[in-house]
Amino acid sequence: MISIDDVTVAYGGFVLLDKINFHISETDKIGLVGRNGAGKSTVMKLIAGIQNPTSGHIDKPSGITIGYLPQIMDHNKGRSVLEEAMTVFSETSGLEKEIETLTLQLGERTDYESPEYASIIERLSELNDRLSIAHSEPPEVQARKTLLGLGFKDDELGRETSTFSQGWNMRIELAKILLRQPDLLMLDEPTNHLDIESIEWLEDYLKGRRCSLLLVSHDRKFLDNVTNRTVEILLGHVHDYKVPYSKYLELRAERITQQTAAYENQQRMIQKTEEFIQAFRYKPTKSNQVQSRIKALEKLERVEIDETDNVRLTVKFPPSTRTGDVVYKATGLCAGYPGKVVFTNADIEIKRGEKVALVGRNGEGKTTLMRIIAGKLDPIGGESRLGHNVDLGYFAQNQEDELDKTETVYGTLDRIAVGDIRTKLRDILAQFLFRGEDIDKRVGVLSGGERARLGMAKLMLQSHNVLLLDEPTNHMDIKSKDILKQALQNYDGTLIVVSHDRDFLDSLVDKIYEFRDGAVKEHLGGIQDFLSRRRLENLREIERKEAVCKPEASKNEAARLEMKEKSKLDRKKKNRISYLECEIEKLEARMSEIEKVLSAPGPEVDIMELTREYLERKRDLDAKTDEWGSLIE
Repeated sequence: MISIDDVTVAYGGFVLLDKINFHISETDKIGLVGRNGAGKSTVMKLIAGIQNPTSGHIDKPSGITIGYLPQIMDHNKGRSVLEEAMTVFSETSGLEKEIETLTLQLGERTDYESPEYASIIERLSELNDRLSIAHSEPPEVQARKTLLGLGFKDDELGRETSTFSQGWNMRIELAKILLRQPDLLMLDEPTNHLDIESIEWLEDYLKGRRCSLLLVSHDRKFLDNVTNRTVEILLGHVHDYKVPYSKYLELRAERITQQTAAYENQQRMIQKTEEFIQAFRYKPTKSNQVQSRIKALEKLERVEIDETDNVRLTVKFPPSTRTGDVVYKATGLCAGYPGKVVFTNADIEIKRGEKVALVGRNGEGKTTLMRIIAGKLDPIGGESRLGHNVDLGYFAQNQEDELDKTETVYGTLDRIAVGDIRTKLRDILAQFLFRGEDIDKRVGVLSGGERARLGMAKLMLQSHNVLLLDEPTNHMDIKSKDILKQALQNYDGTLIVVSHDRDFLDSLVDKIYEFRDGAVKEHLGGIQDFLSRRRLENLREIERKEAVCKPEASKNEAARLEMKEKSKLDRKKKNRISYLECEIEKLEARMSEIEKVLSAPGPEVDIMELTREYLERKRDLDAKTDEWGSLIE
């Protein structure tokens, strides 16, 4: 579908991408991976036509639609959330107009066997497929479903977009892209502003969507669940693997191992051959053998080991002092801001050595609680207190507010470093991938990932026995996240972390506080246990169809009502499947009749009318087949 052919991108003497080649087909769901700065976002901009290559070219079929979500984008204002999402449906009128134009062309043509005629038929089929999807449900229903799936509440859909943060406006733009149903989806870090439940909804959507996908993400689980192919950008070159991310890591390690073994064997053979040549070069009786081996070496195809990027983030938190048994306790806590209460009546207790995650929808109070614990915000009501001998280290989500933009990278650490540690600042910065001239950069020109790493380096200069980390892995590449996770697992203090990254939290935390609908609920166990429980709760809510059991009803009665409701749904489902199967059979029969007529139309046949009927029935057939497929899963 799309071919990237010998594409090079260079800036002055620096080559970012060096004659890269790969192809995106209609069924590919590709994870584009590589460390920060490798060129992943650049590849997306090239395909989207936002940036031109220094050399090479990108072939795209005419008429292809591309939905591109960059990391940073402008947002529209002046409409409500729902109104802004609905703007995409104005595009369907353009599809209908093109269908009408092409149908008229078919009625006028008589070259039924020509490639041009076949091309028009193919384009009409493609447009009708797209229109069929767009008309499968009323536009407002589609828009509401998508916005709710991405985390909006129903009563928020009428609010103006300007009243939401940049992260929430990014969700609106993502919803618009998904509603357009493009041929190719290109998503650059779509999960950065999504909470865990929204990420899971997006996963399910992308797995079920029949389109090409090019995805940049630092979420290992998201990549594994959504993609079927991995394209790695490494030191300006691409390496293509037809497997998801975790399997790619295994195959890559196996390939390097095999290459290394083959290289070492070949080097031993070359050394022995060269020793033979050197030993018998001047002996007439061996001259033929010597010449033969010289020629063999010249013709030998040398084994090479793929280049690897061994630069890695190495983090080790310094030992911490001992706190009291209870590190933080809140009783009846009420928190928020002027004019807005975020959560109420929260009871929270965090003990020494615990590793605790705060999870939930954005805006429910996770960062608010972190700021209260850090002493940067006063609670509205209730009690909030730190335990004995607590020394807090706070990593804020927005490093722009915490770091001085006018200061240099080196100066940021130099200003707070004391004692012997000042002699090791360059080594510390090197651990966080700031090397050479990087340490003289101003903070204001750093990328999001660089600011995150600098903020973490700053946090490590002092020994804290309690760490508050608010979205520490945003913009970090997968290698960096893995090393940071390992360091936190070995950290001997207490950890309180806000994160939507399931892979990062998995096997790291042992307790979770969920922020939901103005309340805070404690869950013991890891992130996978929590997600399993949440899925079960959601499933029960769906099966009950919002039927509410009376408080005095017994557990058996509640179970009986639930089974009754489920049986009713099963009967309706079976009846609907039978109806759809009957309708599908009728539609297929009529379409088969029309195909026979159109294959050899007589002079009395109205080709334009028959084609219109065929395409309408195809649209109806596709919609009913999709519904049938969803019901039998």
